[in-house]
Amino acid sequence: MKFVISSSSLLSLLSTTGKVISSKNTLPILDYFLLELKEGVLKVTASDLETTLVGTLTPDSVESEGVIAAPAKLMLDSLKEFSEQPLTIEADDSTWEIKISWKTGTSTIPGSNGLSYPALPELGADKTDIMFDVDTLVSGINKTLFATADDELRPVMNGVFFNMDEKGYTFVATDAHKLVKHTCECAGEATTSFILPKKPANLLRSVLLKEDEAIAVSFDSKNVLFKLKSHTLICRLIEGNYPNYNAVIPAANPNKVIVDRVELLNGIKRVAVCSNQATNLIKMEIADNVISLTAQDLDFSVSANENISCSYDGEPITIGFKSTFLVEILSNIETPSVVVELADSTRAGVFKPIYDQKQPCSTLMLLMPMMINA
Repeated sequence: MKFVISSSSLLSLLSTTGKVISSKNTLPILDYFLLELKEGVLKVTASDLETTLVGTLTPDSVESEGVIAAPAKLMLDSLKEFSEQPLTIEADDSTWEIKISWKTGTSTIPGSNGLSYPALPELGADKTDIMFDVDTLVSGINKTLFATADDELRPVMNGVFFNMDEKGYTFVATDAHKLVKHTCECAGEATTSFILPKKPANLLRSVLLKEDEAIAVSFDSKNVLFKLKSHTLICRLIEGNYPNYNAVIPAANPNKVIVDRVELLNGIKRVAVCSNQATNLIKMEIADNVISLTAQDLDFSVSANENISCSYDGEPITIGFKSTFLVEILSNIETPSVVVELADSTRAGVFKPIYDQKQPCSTLMLLMPMMINA
């Protein structure tokens, strides 16, 4: 194998695909990139067995084709030191040595036989094919990913739930404390669903930013494949039944607060400094168009409070929330104003963005309250 390629283009491709590689791989070969040069196209594969990302790039020129496994860390560390320039990369089929040549020097890196690299999983004949709009997919992952759990006992909550039906697409994530439901209305298809794990969802989000065309998605009961312009992501799905999230969303919360999102977010951050480090509890007292935020830590004799003006329609209410969850939720809403719908101090609060115009997608964020000690 011998070809000439731009140093920055190759570094960009290896950096993107290299995000798949785990720091603790079960197989030594998984610490390598699989480089395949065929029909004038360089294909780079990285895998951790559960998730595989394949990226493609067209070299400037090709002298000979071939397959080799290249050590990921060494390749990345070497390429990071180059300014933009053409590199000649040559792999020896007998010794598996990789030689990188540039205008003023050369380096040699030990490679490995590419034939020992794990093969891509195949989707079954019963697979389902769907086309996703890029913006729909990006917003669905962006809005929900922060609410996924790290729960070994309930693995179904460790990913983003994709639900497709005739009304459109719904993306859901929850960790039992907070829940996000992002719905996009569009011409849907037959009802079907899958749970995408957190790691591939993060990877997908980073590669989707460079896409502008519809994304082809294929999945069966075990794996899902996302086909992009220059990348292919295939990963194992989380198997199991997702919780009935609609059952925990309150049907009617009579008390409604409309407030400036940034003002509320900054107020919570200021007051949270004095909250108890174990609970991060912030108490919200809402009445007479004012939100009174209070936090205290009796162990260290510290406390803080702040009043924020709002538009409030409802009975006076006092409710407690975990400040870190409040910050996460408000940080993941992009509108200037937010509406908070409440029932009482024991039932979940619902946070919704307020848009000036009707949107094709809607987002609902739910947060469970904390007990307030009298």
